[in-house]
Amino acid sequence: MIQLEHLSKEYNGIRAVNDLSAGIPDGEIFGLLGPNGSGKSTTILMLVGLIEPTTGRCLVNGLDVARDPITVKQQIGYMPEDVGFYPTLSAEENLTYFGRLYGMDTRTIARRCSDLLPLVGLEGVTKNIGGYSKGMRQRLGLAKALLNEPSVIILDEPTANLDPQGVADYRRIIRDVAREGKSVVVASHILEEVSKVSTSVGILSAGKLVAQGSWKDLAQDLSARSSSHVTIHVETQDAMPEFNHADLISIDYDRDRHGAVLVARSDIRDDLAGYLAQNGVRLRGLSREELSLEETFLSYYHVAG
Repeated sequence: MIQLEHLSKEYNGIRAVNDLSAGIPDGEIFGLLGPNGSGKSTTILMLVGLIEPTTGRCLVNGLDVARDPITVKQQIGYMPEDVGFYPTLSAEENLTYFGRLYGMDTRTIARRCSDLLPLVGLEGVTKNIGGYSKGMRQRLGLAKALLNEPSVIILDEPTANLDPQGVADYRRIIRDVAREGKSVVVASHILEEVSKVSTSVGILSAGKLVAQGSWKDLAQDLSARSSSHVTIHVETQDAMPEFNHADLISIDYDRDRHGAVLVARSDIRDDLAGYLAQNGVRLRGLSREELSLEETFLSYYHVAG
C-alpha cells in the first residue's frame, strides 16, 4: 500500500512536485503518466527515499519513507530509468552482490537468481554486464527490482530499450506480480505503455496531479466537463423508424436506415433502445462515442493549463 499525502518538492523556489496526493492499494498497477519535466522522476525519488520532500510525506505500508528509510527500502523494489550495474560482473554476480546488500542469505540469493534470470530471459547468459545490450540491462534491472521479493515495486520508464518480446515479457511479469497482491507504480511518458499495463492512472502536469482513475473514468469525466453534447452510434438489423426525443439535437440516418449517428444533450441510449424494441427493430450495436486515449491525455493538459 502506497500513500502520497500533500507531497511537494521545491528547488530554488520552483516546485517540481506540487501538493500531490494519491493512494495506491495492494494489487494495483498505477501508471504515473506525464511528459518530461512534469515531476514523475522527482515523485519516484521521494517515494523510494532518495530525496526528501519539502512538504508532505510518502507512506509505504504505513511507514514514513523519510523517517524510516532503511526499513522502507527493504520492502521496495526499484528500477530507475538508467539501470546501473557493475560491468565486470555477470548477471548472477550482480544480483548476488545486491542480495547481500539487502541482507539476504546465500541460499535465498541463489534461489532468487535461479527464479528471476529465466523469468526475464537471461538464463544461461554468463558474459559480464559490460557486454550486454541496453535491452539486456533493462531485463536485468527488472530482475533486480524483484530480487528482495518486495511488496511495493516502482519502475521508472521500464520499457525503454526493450524489444517487442521484452515488452511483452515485462507486461506479463508485472501483471503476475500485481495478482500476488503487490503494489506497482509505473512512471512513463509513453501513453500506450501505461495504458496497456496499468489498472489506474495519474496524469501529472507541471508537478500537479491533474487527474486520477481508470482511463474509462477519465474519458467520461472529461467528456462530461468539456462538452454539452453526446454522440451516439446505432446499428440495427431492421430499418429504423423516425426517432424523436426532447434532448435530441440531430440524427443522421444511413441510406438504408440500418444505422445512424445521433447528437444529443444527454446520454439517451436507454430511451433509444426502448423505442427500437417497441417498434420491433432488432438492435445490432449501440455505443457512445468516447475520447481516445490520446485525446483524453492531451485534453487533461489543456484543461490543466
